[in-house]
Amino acid sequence: MKGTTGEALGGRTLVIDSATEACSVALFDGETLLAGEFRMLGRGHAEALVPMIAALPDRGRAERIVVALGPGSFTGVRVGLAAGRALALAWGSNVLGYSTLSLVAAIARDQVGPVPVGVAMTGGHGEWFVQAFAADETPGNSLASLRPDAAAEMVEDVIAGNQAEALVAARGSGTALPIWPDARAFLLLPPEALSADIRPLYGRAPDARLPGGRPGPQV
Repeated sequence: MKGTTGEALGGRTLVIDSATEACSVALFDGETLLAGEFRMLGRGHAEALVPMIAALPDRGRAERIVVALGPGSFTGVRVGLAAGRALALAWGSNVLGYSTLSLVAAIARDQVGPVPVGVAMTGGHGEWFVQAFAADETPGNSLASLRPDAAAEMVEDVIAGNQAEALVAARGSGTALPIWPDARAFLLLPPEALSADIRPLYGRAPDARLPGGRPGPQV
């Protein structure tokens, strides 16, 4: 039987999720949620995030910081990572990361049970970030950024995310769960979803182009 994320980590964990239009923070002690906050911001993550953390018990101080790596807004991803790295340096904390889509899938499984879940979230340039997750919580395929018509070819019956309703409507079948990532739901993630590699997960090539038309390097 798999252990829970809370059991695997132990101690205090600060979770930061600002990769999408939603912005949330949560402070856990093992498997106990001490406090958390969720806001739908759209924009302004840089101004809102630090005060949200400061409002947590002990100003959010923890021996471990876990940050959403994306995909999502380039700015939102960077704001969350910058805050997590700065606090880790100040507190001597460890930093881990997770995929935004993995958390959305975990929240969906909590609602409907252990079934395959497809995730569809707003991407850039009119595309959607999509990924499938198997019933055993493992990613069923690689993250992709697709146009809506291509994204609608996902075969999973349950679709979660802020574009779930649009995807289900486009293909005419399935169950839509309009879910946003929420740091307070962090313990629903399987331990295997956490990574020590905290580079941003942008989900598509950067817009910047080098001379000659080649894509700029991903950060």
